[in-house]
Amino acid sequence: MVAIFLKTLPFFALIGLGYWAGRTRFFSAEATAYLTKFVFYFALSAMLFRFSANLSLAEVWDSRLVAAYLWGTAFVYAIASLVGFLRGLDVATNGIEAQCAVIGNTGFLGVPMLTLLLGPEAIGPVLLALTVDMIIFSSLIVILITGSREGQLRLATLKIVGLGLLKNPMIVAITLGFLWSGFGIPIPVPLNEFLAILGGAATPGALFAIGASLASKSAERIEIAGWLTFCKLVLHPLFVAFGALFLFGVDPYKAGVIIAAAALPVAGNVYMLAQHYGVAPQRVSAAILVSTTVSIVTVSLVVGWVSAL
Repeated sequence: MVAIFLKTLPFFALIGLGYWAGRTRFFSAEATAYLTKFVFYFALSAMLFRFSANLSLAEVWDSRLVAAYLWGTAFVYAIASLVGFLRGLDVATNGIEAQCAVIGNTGFLGVPMLTLLLGPEAIGPVLLALTVDMIIFSSLIVILITGSREGQLRLATLKIVGLGLLKNPMIVAITLGFLWSGFGIPIPVPLNEFLAILGGAATPGALFAIGASLASKSAERIEIAGWLTFCKLVLHPLFVAFGALFLFGVDPYKAGVIIAAAALPVAGNVYMLAQHYGVAPQRVSAAILVSTTVSIVTVSLVVGWVSAL
């Protein structure tokens, strides 16, 4: 366990460095926004395209894995939603809290860290988990917020969801990569090296950007942040593990990867959604800050456990 912790420590040290840079204003909020944009649209997209272009969808696709991850995620989403309704939350706020309970930082933190800790074979299961998060649950929150405000689900809402998916660079990169692989097109050496160099900036850039963005987060409503952190770091991997290992019989290695993915802290894009729609952004901010801090220990524990599966 100590060895696993020491392997995860450099990742969180980079987050800590970014946090220091943001907290001391050495890195301004504007600089953080542009770094995040560079990682999101260029570096991470290059990494994901290169990974998926060198894989075939037939090799990566695992219906049992998708079912297990979807079942565990939906179950925790339902738990968080039920607790929210019992607390008297409106639909939009409840949806944002449920999003915090299940959407982890798979793109910025999970892809680079889990492929290093669990091996390059982890990229397939990580991509599937990331795709489920983006296509199903990121669409669901938009539908819940817009539908609750307008009182009905309109065709325009579905159009917004569809355009959002088409404009998401991670989805575009993964899709294009699998299409490239599916048509059996070899990647020219110069292009492959270009993608490797650009994609190599994704890991340090993403981790630094996570830390710098955390510097602007506050820990208000700590009791709610604590509950959402418990959902994300404990309940989510627990229910995904139950689904993968007992209900759907997923291969132990792949099960370990999606359990570790489920153990990641709350994703920053949940805050972006909350801020965009004006739905409890401070609550999400606190959940991201608390879950990321606690995950320094919990992610190491989960990765150590799944490594023994």
